[in-house]
Formats: sequence, C-alpha cells, structure tokens
Amino acid sequence: MRSVAVVIQPGFAPFEFGLACEAFGLDRTDEGIPNFDFRIVAPDPGVVPSNIGFSVNVELGLDAAADADIVILAPIPREQWGSVDPRVLEVVRAAHARGAWLLSVCSGAFVIAAAGVLDGQRATTHWRYADVMARMYPSIDVDPDVLYVQSGRIITSAGTAAGLDACLHLLRQELGAELTNRIARRMVVAPQRDGGQAQFIASPLPVAPSMSLAPVTEWMLQNLDAELSVDQLASRAHMSPRTFARRFKADLGATPAAWLARQRLLHAQRLLEETDLGLDRIAAECGFGSAAVLRQNFARTLGLTPTAYRARFSCADDVPAAPREAVPA
Repeated sequence: MRSVAVVIQPGFAPFEFGLACEAFGLDRTDEGIPNFDFRIVAPDPGVVPSNIGFSVNVELGLDAAADADIVILAPIPREQWGSVDPRVLEVVRAAHARGAWLLSVCSGAFVIAAAGVLDGQRATTHWRYADVMARMYPSIDVDPDVLYVQSGRIITSAGTAAGLDACLHLLRQELGAELTNRIARRMVVAPQRDGGQAQFIASPLPVAPSMSLAPVTEWMLQNLDAELSVDQLASRAHMSPRTFARRFKADLGATPAAWLARQRLLHAQRLLEETDLGLDRIAAECGFGSAAVLRQNFARTLGLTPTAYRARFSCADDVPAAPREAVPA
C-alpha cells in the first residue's frame, strides 16, 4: 500500500475529510511508519466548497486516483445521494476492479453503493441515514448498529469518529498492530475500536466513579490467560450476572465475551509482532487455550494464519514489548 486518494465533492464534510488526511496524509517516517503518496482529488479541480461555509483548493482531478491503492470517499450532501457524479462512480468501479481498497466515511457509503460494487454485501453508514440507504439499495445488507463493516476490500463506516476507527482498521491490516498503535498514540486516540461496537452507547459515562467498570476491565486485561466467566466478573463488580452483562454492554458497546475476545486477539497480534514465542505459548498467554483455537480466531477475524501474520508484521528485532492496552470494544 503506497498511494491514497481522497475524493471530495462540493458540499463535503470537513471533519470526516480531515480524518482521512490525519490518518494517511501526515509524514511519520521519523517514527518508522511508511509515508503514503497522499492525493486529494475532485471531479472538477479548483475551488471545492464545504458544507459549513469555506472552500478548499484542489489541484488534482480524478485521473490522479487511477492507480491509487486506497480510494477514500468523503461524505456527500443528501441531495447528491440519488445523483452521484458518474465520473466518481467510474473511479469507484475501476478501483474495485483492480483490487484497490475502497473506504467510505458516513454518507460516502452512498457513493460506493451507487457504483454497484456493494450489491449482495453488508455495509453501514450513519445510523440516521441507514434506513434511506436500505430503501435505495435493497440488494445491500445495511447494518445501522455498527461502527464500520469490511466486505472484502470495501470498508464502509458510520459518522464522524467511526471513520477514524475504519482508517485504523485498514492501517492495522496493512501495517500491523504496532505501527498502527504508533499512529493512534500520536493522534491521542484508542488504537482501535472493533467494528461491531454499537454506533452509540447507552451510558457513555458512569453515573458515579464508583459505578465504573474500569477496575474490572483492567483486571480482565491482566488475566487474559485465565477462564473468565460472566459470573466471576460480575462477582468482582459486585453485581448480579444479569445486571453486569447489561451494564457492560451499555457502557462499552459490546458483550463481555466479545470485548474479551477482541483484547485477546490484540494481545496475540502484539506477541506475534514483538516476540519469537511459539504459537502454543502465545495461545496460552492470551487465553485461547491451544494453537488451533488461536488459528481459528485469526482466520475468522483477520483472514490470516498467525504464522502468516508474523511473517508479514514481525518487528521483534527493533520494537520493545508493549504493555497491554485496553481498546474499547
């Protein structure tokens, strides 16, 4: 992955556009992170107005996206959803045909949908617009309850910050966990929220500090190698199992089992990148029990075997072991 093209059109949303610039456009080679050939393109180069009263001057036309490894679709105004610029649709179709990544933020998903490359697949957009997308494109399985969805090499994401989660998800697949964590630390954000997390959390902050689940989740991180049941976790939180499960999902946007599985997988990724431990040892340390179960989780979530992941992302010779770091589910 070397080149990234972000397509903006009149009425683009500056925040979501800025997420792509922040994730892919900055030079971070001083931290050992590859630099991308980053391009901003528009159907008609020149002054492109945003949706909040200012414009940007775009020098490159859509032809500059013809060989991009990643094509990112910034959000477009509602009035454009049913009449996407056909020149942009051709860019999307061509990118898909050559196997490039396609990534949309918020209503940018309508552009990918209009190109026809999402037919028969699962996708998402901002929850406020999901029903409209489902009606316009009945052949697409639109999920309004997740942060982002990956279908092959197409990633669609929900509104605002979920776009950054999607960018980090893509970077993790191309650069590995450690380099992506470096990017996230520089941006002062969590390394990655899992795409299956709900778009909104019922109780984003506990009513009182004493009600916080942080002590329990911290203990879970320190005991990833142990069997951790809901009953055991609920006891530590001084709650009934039913209340604990409900509170956990409300506060963290995922079930205890899903959150724990994600933390175990992330820890396994770090160990594969940063150590030469065998698969059985890694599986034991991360709570997977056996190398076979570890392989199943990697194949299901990452589409790679642990051995292939290590061959691709190993940095054991130059990266110190990182402490376990919680990632919101």
